[in-house]
Amino acid sequence: MESQKPQIQQPHALQTPSETTHHSPLSGFASNFAGKMKTNLGFRSKWAELNGAMGDLGTYIPIVLALTLADDLNLGTTLIFTGIYNIITGAIYGVPMPVQPMKAIAAVAISGTGFGVPEIMAAGIITGGVLFVLGITGLMQLVYKLIPLSVVRGIQLAQGLSFALTAVKYVRKVQNFSTSKSMGNRHWLGLDGLVLAIVCACFIVVVNGAGEEHRVETETNGDLGGDEERPRRKKSILRNIIFSLPSAFIIFLLGVILAFIRKPKIVNDIKFGPSSIEVVKISRHAWKEGFIKGAIPQLPLSILNSVVAVCKLSSDLFPGRDFSATSLSVTVGLMNVIGCWFGAMPSCHGAGGLAGQYKFGGRSGGCVALLGTAKLVLGLVLGTSLVKILNQFPVGVLGVLLLFAGIELAMASRDMNTKEESFVMLTCTAVSLVGSSAALGFVCGIVVHLLLRLRNFSRDQPLSTIWMDAP
Repeated sequence: MESQKPQIQQPHALQTPSETTHHSPLSGFASNFAGKMKTNLGFRSKWAELNGAMGDLGTYIPIVLALTLADDLNLGTTLIFTGIYNIITGAIYGVPMPVQPMKAIAAVAISGTGFGVPEIMAAGIITGGVLFVLGITGLMQLVYKLIPLSVVRGIQLAQGLSFALTAVKYVRKVQNFSTSKSMGNRHWLGLDGLVLAIVCACFIVVVNGAGEEHRVETETNGDLGGDEERPRRKKSILRNIIFSLPSAFIIFLLGVILAFIRKPKIVNDIKFGPSSIEVVKISRHAWKEGFIKGAIPQLPLSILNSVVAVCKLSSDLFPGRDFSATSLSVTVGLMNVIGCWFGAMPSCHGAGGLAGQYKFGGRSGGCVALLGTAKLVLGLVLGTSLVKILNQFPVGVLGVLLLFAGIELAMASRDMNTKEESFVMLTCTAVSLVGSSAALGFVCGIVVHLLLRLRNFSRDQPLSTIWMDAP
């Protein structure tokens, strides 16, 4: 009987682990969540991620500056909200998912009269609401699956070339962002001259090359003698140092320094402290104008470039990581449904921003989280007074950053293997560029794709193959 006592007590002793496992699901979820956040926000390379964070500024700064100068956009509020967006999207996706201005709405606001902050915010809320509904209902994923790859590549190529053309305009012409117009040829010399822009572009080409992944040389020739190997090794070390420089960060830092040199008195215009965040009052007329002039032209661009193209480009740049069109549509929708009520600029993801950040070394969510933290700090510390500094930033330098972002995005279309796919892609690109409308290019690309499928259609093929990509 005494020998059975330990056996009787063993179940009681085993109750302690069972009691601890009662709490394990919550602790396991917290552990998995913390591990995922650490993975998504972790830096692959500190300098490379910092450099990649600068890759989207060629698009972000000009549009935000133009909206602030022309329409009194609250820059401090925009920095705070977009900074939060950057941090959250970096934590969710684990890649440098950008947060960019909605370009169609910004274009209407800058060029049109009677389209002020209430109309801008109304357009952003409506666009975000539609994208959110498309996301949660699963319709966006259906759209993504139905659109042929050649049409997506056409939209990407058009957007990339549009960025590149705009960048060349920034470099060659003096810009007035408050009116979104070019004023005249840029001088060769000066703190914002052509020579400065050309030197910056050459510096990026030398450091980053064509954007190849493996730039650092590690091999040495063991067959060489000691005296011959030493100079070669020194040259290899020098090349590795040059190729590892954070080129975009260095150029951006140079631009900030030149901004203070161009106008030292801007130090007196800086006021510390965040801007006041207030709920925007939107009238019935503002809702109407925002819908007609802002949301209608923005929706096709957001669906195609902010969701479909970003989803495809993400899978191209980060193989093995699938990003659903549903999640991208929902995050874009929530950003605007929430932030626009407080005067934050309508925002979205963008294939150009993703390509730019990848071009300069961004590989993880920590890249955009770092950028978001910087935006958040600047918004809280400097607020709207930051516009005084940005207004003196060399525009030619911004053009250089935008140029390489556009080229990187356009290069994503190089995987069209057949003449038929290239034909559809180039048709879509040409119409998008000439017509200045991604929606028009999309429609033409779909029509051409269907006509080519019908032309190749035979009785031995099922009708469903008409829509799918060519075999």
